[in-house]
Amino acid sequence: GYVYEPTINDIIKMIEALKKQGDIAVAVQLTGGEPTLREDLIEIVKTLRQLGVTHIQLNTHGIKFASLYLKDPEKAIEYSKELRTAGVNTVYLSFDGVTPTTNPKNHWEVPYILEVFRLSGMSSIVFVPTVIKSVNDNELGDIIRIAAYNMDVVRGVNFQPVSLVGMMRKQERAKFRITIPEVIKLIEEQTEGEISKDSWYPVGAAVPIARFLELLGTSKRAEFTTSPICGAATYVYVKRKYNEIHFVPIINMVDADGLLDYLERRYENLINKPKILVKILGFTSITTILNKYILWNHVPDEIKSELRSILLDIFIHRNYAALGKFHYKFLFLGMMHFMDEWNYDVERVMRCAIHYALPDGRIIPFCAFNIINDIYRDTPQKTYGIPLEEYIRKYGEKSIYEQKYFRTKELIEKMSQGDIYRQFYQPVMYRTKNT
Repeated sequence: GYVYEPTINDIIKMIEALKKQGDIAVAVQLTGGEPTLREDLIEIVKTLRQLGVTHIQLNTHGIKFASLYLKDPEKAIEYSKELRTAGVNTVYLSFDGVTPTTNPKNHWEVPYILEVFRLSGMSSIVFVPTVIKSVNDNELGDIIRIAAYNMDVVRGVNFQPVSLVGMMRKQERAKFRITIPEVIKLIEEQTEGEISKDSWYPVGAAVPIARFLELLGTSKRAEFTTSPICGAATYVYVKRKYNEIHFVPIINMVDADGLLDYLERRYENLINKPKILVKILGFTSITTILNKYILWNHVPDEIKSELRSILLDIFIHRNYAALGKFHYKFLFLGMMHFMDEWNYDVERVMRCAIHYALPDGRIIPFCAFNIINDIYRDTPQKTYGIPLEEYIRKYGEKSIYEQKYFRTKELIEKMSQGDIYRQFYQPVMYRTKNT
């Protein structure tokens, strides 16, 4: 019964409250509902940039891009370009499976969404599948394959094991619940062992790297000191031979345990040393890293020289552009298991790295916001929202109707017969045919 659309001024207050938090990475994800329903979305993005937000993600099902493209390709491309120019760094695109059964939300539209992004220069897309046991957990490998075949615009896949926030009986929870270890095991099976269970590390494993980079520079680094239960991640290099692809996890190319231990020890040894000595000893450490902890015999020949250059760039320049080069060569794979009433853990909430900002200045941990509705989600959204009856009186019923997306049989047929659709799903067509 209500529409919650914070005004530009509300959003400014949210960012100002965020910036008061101290040593944080000022990164924002625009989510919803569906953000592309906002007619002032481009203005919102521009405002975030003006306020000093360094990274902006757009969380969307992307249907608006496909819908516009099918009617007027130039209009769709222009809209995407405007968002990119305004400051959108990454599109967090819902993609729950490779078949209509597992992904009824935007199965037919995704190929056209990516086509718009290609033509508009929106080149940082992350697929975001919600993983539900017995529903789409048999398609995890194929989702990764689709991402690999589209690495000109896709930077990664971030799996989200389902969070069961509604009323549900124990038997239903057992049927649909899936954990991070289960997802990792299934990915190993569905990639024929190429992305093994040993390829993954908790998100917090990046802390020694962040602290070492901070020693070499002057600016604070995001450390992501979340609970190890929150999420896991890895990177894979995609080897292409003719029309086939194979995955080489970064863990195969790096002595990760040795490297992380070395960086932690270097940080502890150098943290209280004079800055000039830290600089000298820090940079000599880079040589040790490249020569001792990178397993060059296991690095594919076609990437060896470029990987050395990329790593040097990251350690020397320590900036967004340097990390960007790495992300364009390796496919990121991650997963974050958001909590629900049945697995709520206060210790995890205390170490949360993802938050909701509210117009009243509060910054609420993500899981707490979504689970404790009476305190966090429902009350503020009703307080700052407009009751549906009032919204209709103000804008008319037509305003609601015009924002709905109608996927007719004729439209499905048009999309599924297009070359863009067929080429996109060709690598996993054996499965879509069976479905």
